[in-house]
Amino acid sequence: MTEQVPPAAEPPGSAGPPVVLVARAPSRASGLLTLLREQGLDPVAAPVIERTPVEDPADLDAARERLADGAYAWVVITSVNAVYALLGERIGAPHAATPPDDVGRTTWWAAVGPATQRALARYDVTADLVPETATAAGLADAFPRASAGTPRVLLPLGDLASDTLRAGLVAKGWAVDVVTAYRTVARELPPELHRRYDVVVVASGSAARQVAAQLGPQRVVAIGEPSARAADAVGHTVLRIAESPTDEALADAVAQALAVSAIVAPKPGT
Repeated sequence: MTEQVPPAAEPPGSAGPPVVLVARAPSRASGLLTLLREQGLDPVAAPVIERTPVEDPADLDAARERLADGAYAWVVITSVNAVYALLGERIGAPHAATPPDDVGRTTWWAAVGPATQRALARYDVTADLVPETATAAGLADAFPRASAGTPRVLLPLGDLASDTLRAGLVAKGWAVDVVTAYRTVARELPPELHRRYDVVVVASGSAARQVAAQLGPQRVVAIGEPSARAADAVGHTVLRIAESPTDEALADAVAQALAVSAIVAPKPGT
């Protein structure tokens, strides 16, 4: 990916602070918004996708029953939404109850990163494996090889998830049950947010694709390599990729992206 910086809404510094769109719900973006404001930026958060329950929960219910019966050696979690779909009452709204007592006694749990690890902890489930690289590929690389036989892994995913993790686990000898835990649907930005931004922050490939569909190509900061590849594929200019999937790393990446923009943007009158 080449860093060819398209013009921002206005040359940096010429019309107030840079405007940053964080393409996620304000409730999930509050920490990042605070950090961006502390940098003197003008951030706004709005979702371009949302997660909804599957239309037919029969497969997910059956997976829960197998999990409670101890059928799985591992449960592998790649998103907070998968945690809520598998263990919670509804997506995005975890309740205070813990999972059934028999869940987890004979099962190990893997979380793709700190956010999913924290989400599991809300249900008193400890993540036994969290890879250093918080991606599906990183989790597949860190996952142990299967022992004798073909032990089973439960992999609850969104309907648009790639096959990277499943294929990686199968290559290590695991029998993988993939179950669709939630769906991803588009959410329209309000008309007042249809504009060009100095930077758009995207935290998933789905969000990157929807930003392109609704706003056209933008200058983006991506939360990781997979979302950066998706952003590049739909015409965005990827200015920076966060070093880790945290608010602090995203805020640093935005600051670095804007510093580059200030150097290459044309000065007024030139």
